[in-house]
Amino acid sequence: MNAIETHARLLGEEESIWFKLTPLLKGNTDNPMAILLKMAERYGPVIPVNMGSERVVLVSEPELFKHVLVSKADNYIKYFDGLKPIFGKSMITNDGALWQKIRMPQQPAFHPDAFADYIPFFTAAIKQKMDQWRTYAKSGESFEMVEQTWTLAADMICKAMFDRDMPFNPHVVFKYVKTYTNVQEHKGIREKKKSGSAYEATEFDAAKAMQAWADVPPAVIAATSRDHREKTLLKLIEDCVADPSIPEFDEQQAIDEIKQYLWAGTETTALTLAWSLYLLSIHPEAAKRVIKESEDVLGDRDPTAADYTSLVYTRSVIQETMRIYPPVWGLIRVAANDDEIAGFKINAGDRVVVFGYSAHHNPRFWDEPEEFRPERWMDKSKRQVKYSYIPFGAGKRSCIGGAMSQVENTLALALLLRRFRPEYVGPNPAGINATVTLTPKGGLMFKMHELD
Repeated sequence: MNAIETHARLLGEEESIWFKLTPLLKGNTDNPMAILLKMAERYGPVIPVNMGSERVVLVSEPELFKHVLVSKADNYIKYFDGLKPIFGKSMITNDGALWQKIRMPQQPAFHPDAFADYIPFFTAAIKQKMDQWRTYAKSGESFEMVEQTWTLAADMICKAMFDRDMPFNPHVVFKYVKTYTNVQEHKGIREKKKSGSAYEATEFDAAKAMQAWADVPPAVIAATSRDHREKTLLKLIEDCVADPSIPEFDEQQAIDEIKQYLWAGTETTALTLAWSLYLLSIHPEAAKRVIKESEDVLGDRDPTAADYTSLVYTRSVIQETMRIYPPVWGLIRVAANDDEIAGFKINAGDRVVVFGYSAHHNPRFWDEPEEFRPERWMDKSKRQVKYSYIPFGAGKRSCIGGAMSQVENTLALALLLRRFRPEYVGPNPAGINATVTLTPKGGLMFKMHELD
């Protein structure tokens, strides 16, 4: 049995992080987050819950987020054991000194000064997506938007960060990702095991998806350079492999880092863009403002780095989308040592869930939090409560690509909406499916209309 099949079997175990998330999927609710919001409202900002052999502690206040993610960050280590088969030993699954050693040499690729070099490649990927959208507009067929934005985000990463045209079919890879993160399938594995039935792990799509996914990063590395650029993230990673002073950064580390960017980085960007298109479709006046701003700032030309700061309203739409639909609704940490949070004893080994979605939707921190108001980000007279908005986490372990993701999505909205009117045709409001990320229940179905 290879490593892929072994992990597929473990997906059905009660200790799997995936299985622990299945209670959020019970029933027919279109927003499982509402259950957790009610718990926080009723029981307070710290809620300890015994789940089998371990205790999970839900925290939902900005000051407590600061305690876990900033003030005592070294005591609350990452909990990504269930994701190691996806990301291997990349920095997303590491902590402490090793995490720092792996992250530091990659950091220059995400400095704002580097974004100007990436924008032409973001734009090239967006224009390729426009070609596909023209086909949908002519045919009138409906399509699922998250798949569209995922494939766009993957193309932007490959072109800008790896100097590659995608050496894989992104629609196929997207289906691998969705298959693996289908918690209900994992539950099916567990139920078959409990019944005593014999099965082969390779019979399950999750195992097949993992095997196919493992082939993607080597394909990226082996692909022909697109523009033969010297300053790319892939070059930085390759330099690390060749650097004897970083023995931990071997060829497998390079593969695992690429996995991280092509999954975690791609998915969070894609979800934000898809949710923003949904919100703009059901708020047409906001969409008109995005179009007008794009016309005023860009006209018919391609964007430059200077244009990003001028796209104020469009950028506010992205920020507001991440407030309402944070791609990562909660961050899981493990207490390394005993501690105390707001008077509650935390035991070493407790799983602490930083419930960012709760703060994002709390009326104590946001006026009318359930309303879509991009303008709130343009009102400088109101001071935002620190740590009440954490779409990319907080502290030293905040997402390395958070700022770049906002640039990608702001430019994508500005360019796409000046050529198309995406029409959401699914149930309103769209449902939420909460696993590791906050995904639309059943997807987001759209039709496309090309503008004159």
